[in-house]
Amino acid sequence: MDGVTVRFYAELNDHLPREDRYRALERPLTIPRSVKDLIESFGVPHTEVELIVVNGESVGFDRHVNGGDRVAVYPVFEAFDIAAELRVRGEPLRDPRFVLDIHLGRLAGYLRMLGFDAAYGAIDDAELARVSAAEHRILLSRDRGLLMHGQVTHGYWLRETESRRQLAEVIARFDLARRIEPFTRCMACNRRLREIAREEAAVLVPPRIAELYTEFRECPGCARVYWKGSHYARMKRWIGQVAGE
Repeated sequence: MDGVTVRFYAELNDHLPREDRYRALERPLTIPRSVKDLIESFGVPHTEVELIVVNGESVGFDRHVNGGDRVAVYPVFEAFDIAAELRVRGEPLRDPRFVLDIHLGRLAGYLRMLGFDAAYGAIDDAELARVSAAEHRILLSRDRGLLMHGQVTHGYWLRETESRRQLAEVIARFDLARRIEPFTRCMACNRRLREIAREEAAVLVPPRIAELYTEFRECPGCARVYWKGSHYARMKRWIGQVAGE
């Protein structure tokens, strides 16, 4: 049986060995397989694919490839509207919400600090995939295999390994800079904070804190109280730097 020719475009090449990037790749076709299976055999998670073109025709993941087919695989488009073409997954999530794997706890905290809904906890891969699908959350992970789970429709493989760089990467990848609402979400349990009066906060915080500050927010989930302490200006400057990157 003849083989197929596959070409990956733009950042999808991050998943390939250096010698295979930005060029047409030949792959033997010994058994019938879907185009999704073919793509992931190269190590590219289907969650990062937006458009597949086989022999000049836009197709879905379930299309079977045949000997002699030429396959072009494109990443998620940010600057172009391809609504007229066939998307291989559901509509983009207009209100980005995330679920993160067990290794990304610090990134989850940073996302919450910026006001983003970031679910995180000690759950296994199957549960992560279920939560991502059931709650329409973007799954963030450094594990390509997890992102290849058939239940996952929206996911992203983090290129960076350091948590602050990962935060800047996620902001840029999902165009989140204009959505940042710092210090509006609990960093511990992810709930939206509510403003409380100084008098109400006075019985919840140390007396000196109640004397020094006038603005307080409380988490309705875990009852933690937040205020603009000495670290506030420093954190705000850092957030500005991250958003700028």
